[in-house]
Amino acid sequence: MTKIRITVMRIAKYDDLIEKYENPIDLPCSIEREGQVFISENCEKPDGLCDSAWETMLPFVQALAQGQTRLFDNWMKNERAVMLSCNDGLRPVSFYIEAIDCREADK
Repeated sequence: MTKIRITVMRIAKYDDLIEKYENPIDLPCSIEREGQVFISENCEKPDGLCDSAWETMLPFVQALAQGQTRLFDNWMKNERAVMLSCNDGLRPVSFYIEAIDCREADK
């Protein structure tokens, strides 16, 4: 099964929506920074990746790991990749998810 690289591309935060709708919480997101990289092997959730984000991306990780391509009808330039956001409407994080060669994963 192909390894999958998950790269944090953008972290957004909507303070006005947070103030209006959210109860205070201690740790809303475990993603630390843009550029952070996670590697999924055997479709397992990488350590440190948010559970909610993982639930959103898991079907795409599974498909790419099994060799599927063009998941969005050839929308992406890299046919072995997708761009997704987690389902947090207050602090959405965008991820670039790509199937990689095992040698690339070791870099």
